[in-house]
Amino acid sequence: MPIPSPLRTTLRGIFSDACTTDPAECLAYGYDNSRRQGQADAVVFPTAHEQVLALVRACADARVPLIARGRGTNTTGATTPVAGGVVVSFERMSRILEIRSEDRLAVVEPGVLNGELQAALAARGFFWAPDPTSAPYCTVGGNLACNAAGPRAVKYGSCRENTLGLRAVSGAGVEFRSGVNTTKGAVGYDLTRLLIGAEGTLALITEATLKLTPLSAARRTLAATYGDVVNAAAAVARIMAQPDLPCALEFLDDAALRLARAHGGDAVPDAGALLIIEVDGAEADLARAAQAIAQAARGDGLIDLRVAANATEVDALWLARKALSPALRALSPHKINEDVVVPVSRLPRLIAALREISRQHGVPIVNFGHAGNGNIHVNLLPRDAAEVARADAALDAVFGCVIELGGTLSGEHGIGLAKRDFLKLALDPGALDLMRRIKAQFDPHGILNPGKLLPPADSEQP
Repeated sequence: MPIPSPLRTTLRGIFSDACTTDPAECLAYGYDNSRRQGQADAVVFPTAHEQVLALVRACADARVPLIARGRGTNTTGATTPVAGGVVVSFERMSRILEIRSEDRLAVVEPGVLNGELQAALAARGFFWAPDPTSAPYCTVGGNLACNAAGPRAVKYGSCRENTLGLRAVSGAGVEFRSGVNTTKGAVGYDLTRLLIGAEGTLALITEATLKLTPLSAARRTLAATYGDVVNAAAAVARIMAQPDLPCALEFLDDAALRLARAHGGDAVPDAGALLIIEVDGAEADLARAAQAIAQAARGDGLIDLRVAANATEVDALWLARKALSPALRALSPHKINEDVVVPVSRLPRLIAALREISRQHGVPIVNFGHAGNGNIHVNLLPRDAAEVARADAALDAVFGCVIELGGTLSGEHGIGLAKRDFLKLALDPGALDLMRRIKAQFDPHGILNPGKLLPPADSEQP
């Protein structure tokens, strides 16, 4: 249903030419990397907090849906306008407002690209811990919306651990600041962490104060190959049980390795499984830490353990790892990409179970991901109609296994539409009810990203 004429006039007044209602232009802002597609009635491009405030109040008054968007790299349908309405693209709010090295913080607008921020921080000797594969083209605002992470999260944490404060506008049109400008603070409820991972269902973030970490003086990269995936998963548990914490611990199964070799060549080994392990820190401590982690990596099934000889080998390993997701999409346009998490000690059981689920349901499954966090990207790759028909049951089995192992449904991709109806597996009714009440408090008219994240209450089911 088209947006009301008075709201259309209001949008033009707020945004002038930075607003479109052309269906073809709106269509380009109705998709994300889940390949879901919606049709917005309007798209607006704010450049200032005050415009966002006026926008939310106007949409709340008109009871029109409002969907925040970064660059559309989300894989769960979280930015698709399933109920029409207005998409607010933050691509023009892309300024790094301040970098305060002495306070180890940066203040940025939500449209800043992660990669551009990292480059600016590196020039000062710092980084922001979240480093998703899509860093060159995903935004900080999108990272915050999904609590994105990446390989460095095993040591340095996700967005929640690396964001000090936010400026935002609730769905009720109330502007507020949350958090602190210090590394310690105990001042009421932690609204900052609440908004991070909320997928734009509670408030629109217009500014973020980020916690910075100094770049390490040195780094060492190890590649450990194993004859089978279960032994590699067992090695992950041993590595994480000893005191020296790697700054990255990535897992690739045999199918992922075959794809990685196609991109990285002989720098990527041909084996049953691979762990990419990075250690960082002071040069004087690096050799000891690397030796301790290498010792933990040794065990049943180990084929080879080596240190990357030079930067070229390191880059080849990481480029191949980061090319996996788009390569899998090319293999199967029906790819189902999940990012489940289990306790690290139970990772061997998960990997073995995924193999069995693939066999039982006759659906290829490729696994890789951030093993140090127990966060595995499970890629179901149905190639024909018969496999597509079996994929839903296979996915049910994957989620059931993860919950049985004490895990959860998402580590960094979020819930969106793709996993919304599975959320009842991960959360008890009391927790879901409290979340719905929080949503109603922040967004009483239900305009912010409707239909996402929280499953409908039983009474709302059609």
